[in-house]
Amino acid sequence: MPRYRALALRRDADGWLDGARRVASPNCDQRPDGEQLTLIVVHAISLPPGQFSGDAIERLFTNRLDVSAHPYFAQIGALQVSAHFLLRRDGELLQFVSCRQRAWHAGVSSWSGRPRCNDFSLGIELEGCDELPFADAQYDRLLELIQVLCAQYPIEAVVGHSDVSPGRKTDPGPCFDWRRLAALGDLPGLRR
Repeated sequence: MPRYRALALRRDADGWLDGARRVASPNCDQRPDGEQLTLIVVHAISLPPGQFSGDAIERLFTNRLDVSAHPYFAQIGALQVSAHFLLRRDGELLQFVSCRQRAWHAGVSSWSGRPRCNDFSLGIELEGCDELPFADAQYDRLLELIQVLCAQYPIEAVVGHSDVSPGRKTDPGPCFDWRRLAALGDLPGLRR
């Protein structure tokens, strides 16, 4: 299994992490003025559904998905979506959007009575699906990533996409083991 560099926010505070492979997405914009980052939303994605590896997720997040490559891609090819981060099955971390910008990851959403979660959250996608367990390397890297983000921003909760968009989204799904994040402490949203 590959070993990756330790994560750290760059000193110039541009919102990009050292230790993450940068793949800039156009699917982002400016956060509302003065908005604090208080929420982390954990997602799961696999393209095609249930299949891992390949570059389809990167292509989706950068508006370069070849809709002829798989029948499912025709359904999602026009979407303009992104997340701040993607954790591949082997623990590789990619960053698509600066933490200082609003990634388009949560859609119609709310948390603790606040709508529009994209305004005040960071989105982390895990390469995975509802039906299969996530890899140990993903949990290790996710824990490291969340700890780095919590040290930099006033994060109050770590939740799933299903928590901010109930009835509309199911990810990260029933196979995600929230107990693996117990080292984070008592942040709201963490299930034990």
